[in-house]
Amino acid sequence: MSHGTYKKCILASAVLLAALPCLAAIDNGDFENWSGNTPNNWSTIDSGITLSPSSSIVNSGSLAAKVEVNTASQSNTDLLQQITVEAGQSYLFSSWVYHTEGGVKARLIADDYQGYSNPALLNQWQQISYTYTASSNTTISVGLRFYDVSGFDGSETLYVDSFMPNSAGSTPTPTSCADNTVSLALTTDNYGEETSWQITNAQGTPVASGGDYSGNSSYSEQACLVDGDYTFSIFDSYGDGICCSFGNGSYALTFEQTPLASGSSFQTSEATPFTLGDDTNPETPPTEPSGYYVTTQGLTGYALKSELYNIIKDHNSQGYSAIWSFYDSASRDKYFENDNSILDRYAENPMGQDSYNYVAVTNQCGTYRGEGDCYNREHSFPKSWFGGTNEPMNSDVHHIFATDGYVNSKRSNYPFGEVGSASYTSSNGSKLGSAASSINYSGTVFEPIDEFKGDFARAYFYMATRYENVIGAWQNNTTASNAVLNGSSNQVFENWVVTMLVNWHNDDPVSQLELDRNQAAYEHQGNRNPFVDHPEFVEMIW
Repeated sequence: MSHGTYKKCILASAVLLAALPCLAAIDNGDFENWSGNTPNNWSTIDSGITLSPSSSIVNSGSLAAKVEVNTASQSNTDLLQQITVEAGQSYLFSSWVYHTEGGVKARLIADDYQGYSNPALLNQWQQISYTYTASSNTTISVGLRFYDVSGFDGSETLYVDSFMPNSAGSTPTPTSCADNTVSLALTTDNYGEETSWQITNAQGTPVASGGDYSGNSSYSEQACLVDGDYTFSIFDSYGDGICCSFGNGSYALTFEQTPLASGSSFQTSEATPFTLGDDTNPETPPTEPSGYYVTTQGLTGYALKSELYNIIKDHNSQGYSAIWSFYDSASRDKYFENDNSILDRYAENPMGQDSYNYVAVTNQCGTYRGEGDCYNREHSFPKSWFGGTNEPMNSDVHHIFATDGYVNSKRSNYPFGEVGSASYTSSNGSKLGSAASSINYSGTVFEPIDEFKGDFARAYFYMATRYENVIGAWQNNTTASNAVLNGSSNQVFENWVVTMLVNWHNDDPVSQLELDRNQAAYEHQGNRNPFVDHPEFVEMIW
């Protein structure tokens, strides 16, 4: 087994003073003071990055740091500041980062390497933070590093601002936890450097994280969290978990002796939702970023559709294999049985007990001989319609759902429709059969249950919009696509399909499940489904 290696171009600390090792707090953390293209009190030690002031993209104040990352020479490009800390005290360090291409990710440094930014969140500010508890009176390094990821083209621009605490001449304010202290007991396997973890809040923002561990070692970490809903995720960069082939690793997250998450054997990642405190006032549900659809104001019809295309096109495709990880973190049942199993839209019984449950990662397909064997990646808009494994359609999670492998094979690439006479019915009532005469189509169709018809309809409206520039040429790829598509780039669908999808959309309104999945997809690949955010767009266009 070889452990994961990182191509690194490192901006380790968004702001630093190498000449002042005893500096008590970050000076010029807001990037307001510059001498030409050099931020005051910062130093770079390598040409792998270039800094300059930005007045156009700013998080706070009048300036931010524009960071140009270049890995032509693959050596460290550290900017590090030394902070004096006191034993037993906790300090909240944070920085704001703005990605423009998604080919690098930022990692916070607070005496060690902590959580990452999300490179798929483009053209918006996001915060990375970590609460550090000092074990002794000492001096630690604080800052940021940038790691290039899939899609990096050798040069990328991003922005950094508001590195905190930012009060020159004073020490970081120690914090105590007046809310909920959760504790993580972690034992690593032989390759501790492959293990990392994070806790995200209801909006998907990381609020605590850790990584860069030693092999065969035990760690105890804590996080202070307010009341609310969270997800604990643990990751293994090699993809074989932390037990049991190469050591006996394990983890356990607790709150006042109450287990919140635990495990050891997984593959790339494992995620567990949990709730702290009184849930009568839950956190605000996720919504689209401010101004995301501002350019659509006053538009209707196909002009609106084309502007939505301009907003959501060019998303940051993560590849087909990444869908498993997306399911692991964002396709859990927190809405029906709330049992953390994979939510399978072709088998989920919203009114009672499911016939079977799938364990994330463990039960992914694989081979199958019947329903209940495994779950796989269902292209609700069949991939044969767009020519096979073509990207970015083949990995676009907005239309790819976790479903039972056997039922998925029964669905094949038949159109969605309403069944008059069923030849096959799944355990939750999804049906395959000849179309009902009421939909004005004769042929074999697949009908999902009512609970998810709106979900699939909005996925189809998304596909018609996101791929407006190419979808007009897909009509004749298969018999089924010819039945559904009309060869145009505006209406896209045949009249019978438009009528049916609009009815499904109206009869099954957007649910919390869809809102959460839309946000997760946005974090995964950097674009949203407009028809989940704004259901009114459907009839404004069609």
